[in-house]
Amino acid sequence: MQKAVALKYDFSTAPTVVAKGNGLLAEKIMAVAKENNVLLHQSPELVELLSTLELGEEIPESLYLAVAEVIAFAHKIRDHQW
Repeated sequence: MQKAVALKYDFSTAPTVVAKGNGLLAEKIMAVAKENNVLLHQSPELVELLSTLELGEEIPESLYLAVAEVIAFAHKIRDHQW
């Protein structure tokens, strides 16, 4: 079953879970992300860990490095698109 977790990062606090879901809800989350040019990163292991968090919860320190790498990758891709 498809899973999705959306994070919000404003550079002032740790990334926060703003949406998560399975199946049709996961597909909707990904569709909204695509419509808004938000990078979709596929990592089943990371999604599994992030999906255990509650909505509005900041990611734990143990996931900082993994999420930071995804954010850095997203910025690198964006920089090359222009």
